[in-house]
Amino acid sequence: MSFLKRLEPFTLLLLRLGLALVFMYHGYPKLFGEKERIIESFQAIGLPPFVVYFTGAIEFFCGTALALGLLTPIAALLLLLDMCAAMWKYNFNEGIYAVREYELPLTLGLACLAIAAIGPGPFSLDRLFSRRSSAPDQVGSTRT
Repeated sequence: MSFLKRLEPFTLLLLRLGLALVFMYHGYPKLFGEKERIIESFQAIGLPPFVVYFTGAIEFFCGTALALGLLTPIAALLLLLDMCAAMWKYNFNEGIYAVREYELPLTLGLACLAIAAIGPGPFSLDRLFSRRSSAPDQVGSTRT
């Protein structure tokens, strides 16, 4: 098990990067692509057009934050909420027993929850900034 424990920093990095790739891939066209088709599909399930931009921003920018390990708990929780909303509004149309309809957003959401709870790992901007902010002042500081 010590071998697997040593892999933990890399697995957290890979998990963050994989999630970031998927979310950025889905968010990009909502912000920068041909949005007409996406807006039509959102309107077909009763959502106004601004929701396309809202979800696109969450998926793209929070995905970017996950990749960088920046504000990781906030980004991961926003993405979890995005996936919960997607399942509720879009994927549960055939009921809760039709797992094939919501397996992807469920898995993505739970992975985001795990990242929010565990943290981004050592290869992240969050970790880099927390080290800098916890460093003692150079002048007149004492450690207890």
